Amino acid sequence: ESTEVPDEVLERIREVCLALPETREEQAWVGVRWRIRTHTFAHVLTIDKGWPPAYAAAAGTQGPACVVTLRPAPEELDALTHAGPPFFRPRWGRDMIGVFLDADTDWPQLAELLTESYCQLAPQKLAAQIHPRS
Repeated sequence: ESTEVPDEVLERIREVCLALPETREEQAWVGVRWRIRTHTFAHVLTIDKGWPPAYAAAAGTQGPACVVTLRPAPEELDALTHAGPPFFRPRWGRDMIGVFLDADTDWPQLAELLTESYCQLAPQKLAAQIHPRS
């Protein structure tokens, strides 16, 4: 049985994601994901006792650890990949990044990354409704 995502983490991510046009939240095979149409732009879950194994391997931890995966803007992908913790690179997504969520999480930065992830996958008409950061 998988470990649940802490309510406070879920609420903070939910607040950002559900404010974006046409976003829906779903239970994923593990954790919770947010989608724009058929595309997942954010997925939060807790790694515990090495489960799920792909996430544990990518994050380099057996857990417990809460993580979110998303798709940053292409110009930020390389920098985030090499930044080290709290960032890690999932092996299964060439355009994805993972972020450890803990007491030191920079929530404003994470909100920007979640919004950018949405814009990477949303139809142009919907992405254009989002104000780019200055």
